[in-house]
Amino acid sequence: MRRLRAAISPRRALLALLLTVPAVPALAGACPSLPHPAIASARFAEARGRVDGVRIVAFGSSSTAGAGASEPGHTYPALLEARLRAALDVPVTVLNRGRGGEDADNMLVRLDRDVIAERPDLVIWQLGANAAMRRMDPAAFAGSVREGVHRLREAGIDVVLMDNQRAPRIAANPDHDRFDAALAEIAATTPGVALFSRGTLMDRWTVAGVPPAALLVPDELHHNDRGYACVAEAMAEALLASPPPILARRAR
Repeated sequence: MRRLRAAISPRRALLALLLTVPAVPALAGACPSLPHPAIASARFAEARGRVDGVRIVAFGSSSTAGAGASEPGHTYPALLEARLRAALDVPVTVLNRGRGGEDADNMLVRLDRDVIAERPDLVIWQLGANAAMRRMDPAAFAGSVREGVHRLREAGIDVVLMDNQRAPRIAANPDHDRFDAALAEIAATTPGVALFSRGTLMDRWTVAGVPPAALLVPDELHHNDRGYACVAEAMAEALLASPPPILARRAR
């Protein structure tokens, strides 16, 4: 009996200790289950069939760099790379070339060095939030984006333009929607360029019961881990929804 009590006592002590430890916060909730429009990219589709695989540059500001994420592995480029690697049978590299505080005019300065020199198949260019908060002239913003897109397309790189998140600090600025409209117009009128509308996506998530506040950190601007995960998931689904090239065409 004494041996039994001796064996039970440490277990009780351990249980009592565990009960005094604060509970671990619950993991971020799942992303809304919604279909995402396919992103058509001939270069991405071709790269899916190459032995050397897919090379993507995530270019942008703090939403790309990962402000608000708990660690680098929770940024959207890192999560996108993981999702594409899991789905494809070829190597996938997603390079993070985000820098907080920048917008189109700043990014043009480093476009050759940070993006074109990497020889990617696809560039995901996220921008517009800082332009809105700096109250940049929308026409000047559109001009800078067009110049950047032209340089990328001249280098044979496909482009996905990513517009702004739904966030109070962006919405507080007059004409903020004109920057999203400029990106949509450029994507619609330029071959090899597609739009990934984060704003529209977040509107749909709100209807599905996940409001913007659930996907942002307390600064009311940047995504939290859940927000970045949901963006990466939607982006991966949109890219993978575009069919790979027909083998007969690749053989020509």
